[in-house]
Amino acid sequence: MPPAHSPTAAPASLFGAWRRQVLHTPWLSAGLGLSLLAIIALLAASVWNAVNGEHADNLHLAAIGGLAGFAATALGAVLAVVLRDVSSRSQDVMLGFAAGMMLAASSFSLILPGLDAAREITGNGPAAAFTVVLGMALGVVLMLGLDRFTPHEHESTGPCGPDAERINRVWLFVLAITLHNLPEGMAIGVSFANGDMNIGLPLTSAIAIQDIPEGLAVALALRATGLSNFKAALVAVGSGLMEPLGAVIGLGISTGFALAYPISMGLAAGAMIFVVSHEVIPETHRNGHQTSATLGLMGGFAVMMFLDTALG
Repeated sequence: MPPAHSPTAAPASLFGAWRRQVLHTPWLSAGLGLSLLAIIALLAASVWNAVNGEHADNLHLAAIGGLAGFAATALGAVLAVVLRDVSSRSQDVMLGFAAGMMLAASSFSLILPGLDAAREITGNGPAAAFTVVLGMALGVVLMLGLDRFTPHEHESTGPCGPDAERINRVWLFVLAITLHNLPEGMAIGVSFANGDMNIGLPLTSAIAIQDIPEGLAVALALRATGLSNFKAALVAVGSGLMEPLGAVIGLGISTGFALAYPISMGLAAGAMIFVVSHEVIPETHRNGHQTSATLGLMGGFAVMMFLDTALG
């Protein structure tokens, strides 16, 4: 074991690991910091506008719609509790299924609606594409930075539980899914901006139906890391909390922050595509179950594509 002062020694704390990453990758660290500051500023401004803006009277409708999405995610997470012991092959199929769902959601729930919204705001296709691509770039920088600043080893505690080497990778995947829930909630908030139930209710119902298999997918992905049924379901339920927050933000950006909507769509899509390609697909192929995992991915893509296109 190298001495404590050696440059190859493990840092004494998580803060030490982060400091080493900042020194090793200054430009990436700066990009991550700016991305986080931009996201925090956008969230704060949108929430303030939702409470004090011209659509504040419809805040309760947006909040109820967001809570409906959260409840649907929680229902899917609870369904995962009934599933008991799962083989390694089944775990990889579940992860592949979840990855397929997220790839389809990135395309049909995020990128395409984001392009439509950006085109309506900017008035031309190239500007719309640039807006969404900018959001995707922010998502990639965010997830790449989190990947760098999320240690794949726990220097102070060592491995934590079974399949510990998989935990950090799947947690990045869960974070990407959680980010995806934010623009879904934003879409609910925008749909209730004018208080029109004929617009808000169908959209909220479609998103809530989609959230059931998404909550199940998150819980099953966490089960693949060795977490207990209860803990996996609890974290999956927590991922749905972004829906009501997103609904409030969506109501806020409906006036004054319109361009933030397609940018956030691109951000969530970029984050998910990056993590699925960088972490989840390689993870499902690690145990020699490539064919099963690929079939699971295709199945997940087909299910989410059907839900996204058939239900709105």
